[in-house]
Amino acid sequence: MSEPPIAVTLKLDERALPAEEFEHVSARAGLIAERRVKREEALENFGKPGRDEVAFGSLFAGIAKRAGWMPHMKLAQLRHDWASIVGDVIARNTWVGAIDNGVLTIHAKSPSWTTQLTFMLPELREKVLERLDGLDIHDIRVTGPQSHGPATRRKQYVRQNMHYRPQ
Repeated sequence: MSEPPIAVTLKLDERALPAEEFEHVSARAGLIAERRVKREEALENFGKPGRDEVAFGSLFAGIAKRAGWMPHMKLAQLRHDWASIVGDVIARNTWVGAIDNGVLTIHAKSPSWTTQLTFMLPELREKVLERLDGLDIHDIRVTGPQSHGPATRRKQYVRQNMHYRPQ
């Protein structure tokens, strides 16, 4: 015994079935046609006023400002330009640390480089504030390697209390 067609069983309108089934396909075809028209318009308008690549940079700057990225981007720029600010020799022996509560920290490889950079602080402050325009930096600190931690004290104790005793 043969079964009736599914359209009869489900009480579907056979004339509306193709429209329902292919609705998403025809909608997509319309989108593709719209994209083609927009692409052709973009090619025709290329180079005309209002289509400037600088707008993308300002768009990105606006996003960075709203998201609170500007201090991090300025600090990254300072780290990148550090050699041009202080010179190659000093840049090889010092590096930019972080900005914490308006205090910019600069690290040095040795105490002598710490002293050298400390003497340069007035002109360094001027150059850094020029590069980091818009950031609230009210102090710059130069730090060097620490030589008074627990490991150093332990070494000093061993040196002072261990005596060479020949047998």
